Amino acid sequence: MMEKKSTITVKKVTLSLVGIFVVCIGLAFNNNTLLGNDPVGIVYDGVRAFFHLSRMQLGFVSNFINVVLIAFLYFFGRKYLNIGTFLYLIPYGTFISIGSYLYPIIFTNDQLVTRLIAGLVGTSFYYLGISIFVASEIGVDPFNGFMLTIRDFTGWSIRRSKITMDVVLTAAGFALGGAFGLITIVTALTTGPAIQFLSGKFKKIFYSEK
Repeated sequence: MMEKKSTITVKKVTLSLVGIFVVCIGLAFNNNTLLGNDPVGIVYDGVRAFFHLSRMQLGFVSNFINVVLIAFLYFFGRKYLNIGTFLYLIPYGTFISIGSYLYPIIFTNDQLVTRLIAGLVGTSFYYLGISIFVASEIGVDPFNGFMLTIRDFTGWSIRRSKITMDVVLTAAGFALGGAFGLITIVTALTTGPAIQFLSGKFKKIFYSEK
C-alpha cells in the first residue's frame, strides 16, 4: 500500500489495468459461485442484494460504492487520491460485468464441484490481480485509501486498520444480504500473505534490470 507518489509511465498504467481486470474477473466468479465473497466483494454483493439487483448488476453497484469512497477521500484523505484510485474506478464496473457474463459460459452447471473449481479460479485471479496492481506501484485503490485514512485518524497500525476494516466490511456486507461462505473465510485468512508474496515476485519480474 503506497503512500508516496511515484512516476506514472505507460508500463505502470498498463500493468495496473491488467491487474484490475484480473481482480474483477475473480471477484465476479467468486460472487457467482454462491460460496461467499472476500471482505470487499461481500459489501458489493450485500448492497446488490439489499436493493434486489441481479448479479449481472454487480458492476454497477461496485462503481457506485467506489464513487462514494472517492468522495470520502476527497474530503478526508485527499492525499490518497491518485491515478491508481481513478484507474480502479473507471473500468472496474465494466470489468466485473464482463466476469459476470463469462461465468455461465465457462462454468455451465451449478454442481458443487463446478462451483468449487470456479471459486478456486476466482480466488486465484483475485490474488493475482491485486498483486499485479500493487506491483505496478501506481497508487492505492479506493478501499485501501479509505483504510489508510482511518489509520491516519486513529493512529492505528496498518495491520490493525486492515483487520478492523475487513471485519467491519464482512459484517456489514453479510447484514445487507451478501454471500458469506467458504471463500470469505479462505480470503480472510490468506489474502495478506498471498499478496505480499506474489506482489514481491511481480515487482522483480516487472522492474528487474535486464
